[in-house]
Amino acid sequence: MKFRSLTRSHGGRIVLAAVPVAVVSTLLMTGVAQGAVPVSFAVSGSQFQISASKLEGSGFSQYAGVAPDTAGTQHQVAIANIKTATLSDLCQSVVTDTPLGKAGILITAGGGGTPASASDLQIGMTDLQGNSEFSNIRIGVDASTVDTTAKGTAGDFAQDADGISITDLKQTAWSTQASVFTLTGMHVQLTDGTKTCF
Repeated sequence: MKFRSLTRSHGGRIVLAAVPVAVVSTLLMTGVAQGAVPVSFAVSGSQFQISASKLEGSGFSQYAGVAPDTAGTQHQVAIANIKTATLSDLCQSVVTDTPLGKAGILITAGGGGTPASASDLQIGMTDLQGNSEFSNIRIGVDASTVDTTAKGTAGDFAQDADGISITDLKQTAWSTQASVFTLTGMHVQLTDGTKTCF
């Protein structure tokens, strides 16, 4: 599955860090009923926060790239792909300036011992914190040869792994996309912008 409309690799960019990426959906304001929700959306001009107590995933790759926003500005990102993932205690937040002051959206899901799940994930991120473990990792492979469907530009640095596990995840991202998210126990809140994931 290709995700060129969301983020794309960019020759000559240096990967930000050799770290995996966990993802959740952003502002799922349509079809927010609990269950399998197909998602697809364009990159906005706002970064958002994601946290999770634990991510378990398979089929991982990462390489450098750019994420264009709606104004056409290109932002340097680390593009990460995860074929399948489960995410416990998901939180996603975004804060926006409005004429009436700051406003935010806070989305939570995957609590109570029933993780959220996702497939065919791709994200453009700028920061990640957490404790990670890889299985069968390859670091320094050519981005055009990573062992995932989505690939980077020939000559660019990349890494891939059969599996990843991250605990205490905190992430900042510009974009994310998936074929399906299953958001168990999802709760969407409008906030005054002071309540965020971290």
